Amino acid sequence: MNQAQPRSARVVVAGTAFGRVYLDAVRAAPESFALAGVLSTGGAYSRALASRHDVPLYTAVDQVPEVDIACVVVRSGLLGGPGSELAQAFLSRGTHVLQEHPVHAGEIADNLRAARRGGAAYAVNTLYPDLAPVRRFLAAVEVLRRSGPLRFVDAACANQVAYPLVEILARIAGSVRPFGFGETSGPDDQPYRALHATVGGLPVTLRVQNQLHPADADNHAHFFHRITVGGDAGVLTLADTHGPVLWQPRLHAGRDDTGRLIMAGPGTDRLAATSTTVLGPEAGSFHQVFAELWPDAVRTALHRLVQDIGEPARRARTGQWALGVATAWSALTARLGVPQPIHPEEPPVLPVGELLAAVAAEDARGTR
Repeated sequence: MNQAQPRSARVVVAGTAFGRVYLDAVRAAPESFALAGVLSTGGAYSRALASRHDVPLYTAVDQVPEVDIACVVVRSGLLGGPGSELAQAFLSRGTHVLQEHPVHAGEIADNLRAARRGGAAYAVNTLYPDLAPVRRFLAAVEVLRRSGPLRFVDAACANQVAYPLVEILARIAGSVRPFGFGETSGPDDQPYRALHATVGGLPVTLRVQNQLHPADADNHAHFFHRITVGGDAGVLTLADTHGPVLWQPRLHAGRDDTGRLIMAGPGTDRLAATSTTVLGPEAGSFHQVFAELWPDAVRTALHRLVQDIGEPARRARTGQWALGVATAWSALTARLGVPQPIHPEEPPVLPVGELLAAVAAEDARGTR
């Protein structure tokens, strides 16, 4: 007798701005998910988007038929949007919810209560920790941890992505708590605010570009995330949120009978190691980030939600983790204060060929 194939989870996506990434994520995995519709305010763009995906457009939760999962990709109350209200409406009727960050801890607590009443699973998606390069980085950190204790983390990010940075740091440490954030330092006219912190008991040096364009908040970050984790064997670096991952073994040379460093010859096998190794593929284009990396990260979060749906015992831990991340992020933002408003022009394009040519010219000059 043939076994019945499991049915794909029916998914509705609320929101058509960043929600486009969720739509792409769902459509690319028909073996696991079936797009059942789009929920929005009903504008012309949303109507065209739903038509392009050949699914119904809904303008209210009570119009949405029975579905398995609602992806709420609408600003939460923290940012003045109805995201958490939508999440609670779905949860109360028993629909499982994946909500895009940021979400305030108080809203998460309300959403978890609605989830319990409706017998549904609820999770906050911070996206960036599930990007393939970040997952590679975290996997490498686990190997480094096996060689000895992690000694430090040096991290930097833009204000817009500080929330997911807290989760990445918590995944590195293995826990959100205990956490604490010291006073910021540095002149007010500097783009980055620096502070010392503890996340999951791990010491962290942190720099945040605490600046924001009021009319263009998605742009003008110098970079998203850059993280270095150090252990006794060496340091791992996530050069950027979208990769690559770098490994640098600790430089250590023995000494001869005169106290001088032994730089070659017998007993210097460890010096034959490459001083910096790229772990995994090089970073791709921003087109690939939008079309591949981000949707893949959404699918990873959706599959984790499906696990919570099938194993209700997991849901409490998922909820407590989300509450911990949100609470720690609130503590960080309280230290940082209100972002400095900036109004830069569109940044110039610097062709990489010019950089390569300058490097090649310097190499050609040789030692002078």
